[in-house]
Amino acid sequence: MLIVGGGLAGLITSIRLVRWGIECVLIEKKSYPFHRVCGEYVSNETTPFLKKENLFPESFNPPQLNQFQLTSVSGKSKKINLDLGGFGISRFSYDRFLYQMALQEGVNVITNHEVEQAEFNEEEDIFNVTSTDQRFTSTLVIGSFGKRSKLDKSLNRNFMDKRSPYVGVKYHIHTQHPDNLIALHNFNGGYCGVSNIEFGKTNLCYLVHRNQVKRFKNIAELEETILHQNPWLKSLFTNSKFLFDKPEVINEISFETKEPVWKHILMAGDAAGMIAPLCGNGMAMAIHSAKILSDSILQCKQENRSRFWLENTYRNKWNSMFAQRLRAGRLIQNNLFGSEWSSRIAIQLAINSESLTQLIIRKTHGEAF
Repeated sequence: MLIVGGGLAGLITSIRLVRWGIECVLIEKKSYPFHRVCGEYVSNETTPFLKKENLFPESFNPPQLNQFQLTSVSGKSKKINLDLGGFGISRFSYDRFLYQMALQEGVNVITNHEVEQAEFNEEEDIFNVTSTDQRFTSTLVIGSFGKRSKLDKSLNRNFMDKRSPYVGVKYHIHTQHPDNLIALHNFNGGYCGVSNIEFGKTNLCYLVHRNQVKRFKNIAELEETILHQNPWLKSLFTNSKFLFDKPEVINEISFETKEPVWKHILMAGDAAGMIAPLCGNGMAMAIHSAKILSDSILQCKQENRSRFWLENTYRNKWNSMFAQRLRAGRLIQNNLFGSEWSSRIAIQLAINSESLTQLIIRKTHGEAF
């Protein structure tokens, strides 16, 4: 079994499979630990599963988030309680925690290697995989390589033909922010999520349209000119200690429809589909997709099923669980956020109909599993 990409989905899948006696090689292009552009909020729908599997990051004492704040471009604000809530943990810490767990369980993890090609040989019913300087063969390949990669291009995935207009920017900061609060602050051309993570730090991560970025000489000028128009963001940027020398930035974030199975590769996490960050459910979806995928592989092995059965079973389970959430996320992002007019409408909805706001949250989240 070969897993390409060592994020949440890849690591959790590998851990579960080796516990069942299925050998796994996991290839990650970077070396742990490292930062990722991510909201770093995990819905509590994952908590029962993580605790049962001994994969919950208890030692980090992650903040429990149960209140949501929404602000408009002009600074108008509304808070609501989150029925399910979640916890905050950085990818720097959580990925390293899972990586160390994978090593302890016996996963063969190869770091600092990037997979460039994965081709399925129909006649031999096997994959030939090429990384930076190695070649591998495997009967199954799992793709958990994130939002966008060289492998997506070599596989000619459909979404790669469409330019994405979004740029993601992330900081860790020290600031005065309530431990139980996740905030979503709008600005012209994007929105910014803020919530606490481990060790008294706060994650500040925003999504912005590239047309806004092109207007300015650098990220700092963009932030001072555009983000600071929202008084909540201006206060955060001027009254916080920024812990990175420079922000983590990712370009071409795509929310186009992807495929959970492509050219016989079983995709998981963001490689299968990425929900709009404002929904706060990307990490939970990656974790849940790892469970669905590993369960399907185990059933396939136990019942001696075919590759065709495995691919169809996983595809159907993935679409049943996540396709509607992704559509809801795209609809919400496109219609309620990222401009002064639309954010004002979103605030009015939250003020006048908290039940509608809770319904939107439920449409982009799942049940505890």
